[in-house]
Amino acid sequence: MKKEIAFIFDLDGVIVDTAKYHFLAWRNLANALGFKFTEEHNELLKGVSRVRSLEILLAIGKVELSEEEKQKFLVQKNTEYLEYVNKMTSDEILPGISQLLDYLDSNNVKYALGSASKNAPLILEKVGLKDRFTALVDGNDVSKAKPDPEVFLIGAQKLNMQPENCIVVEDAIAGVEAANAANMVSIGIGDAELLKAATYVLEATSGFTTEFLKKIMN
Repeated sequence: MKKEIAFIFDLDGVIVDTAKYHFLAWRNLANALGFKFTEEHNELLKGVSRVRSLEILLAIGKVELSEEEKQKFLVQKNTEYLEYVNKMTSDEILPGISQLLDYLDSNNVKYALGSASKNAPLILEKVGLKDRFTALVDGNDVSKAKPDPEVFLIGAQKLNMQPENCIVVEDAIAGVEAANAANMVSIGIGDAELLKAATYVLEATSGFTTEFLKKIMN
């Protein structure tokens, strides 16, 4: 490799797929409030904070709640979500990710997590990956949500790397925008049209072949 580089990974949709658990918890909440919440609706919550997600959900159902009721439902939703998380195992690591981390380790490439989730350390612990990351940045470290680049800039700082030498792996438009705003190389995972602002786009995490990694790291 010509220069030292580092990777910063988003969590959901990149390392594991916890979106399905968020969906189940939000859907149950919507049902309790008397309206339907679909997988299409769930797409609107991708990469969005818990508080903002509740606001979007309530707007979908045309439901108005007091601040006290909102807080109660936020706690209820998170409690249910954590019940799913606590049952997670290494089987839930997305295809190609374990091999990717092995490759980075064998090439002495540092990597960090850059996630808005306050549950990120717990999730990594459950799937057996927590100790492999050089640094973790989660919802406890940031005050600004993506597309603000704060999460990735803190990640670069914790890795002791310049932003322009960092490669971000993201599956959300806001995440790609945040990486670009941080002056980092961005790899989008998912729909090429949606993630067209990314430097590179892979259809799925299984696309992290040795050939692709050699190309982007050199």
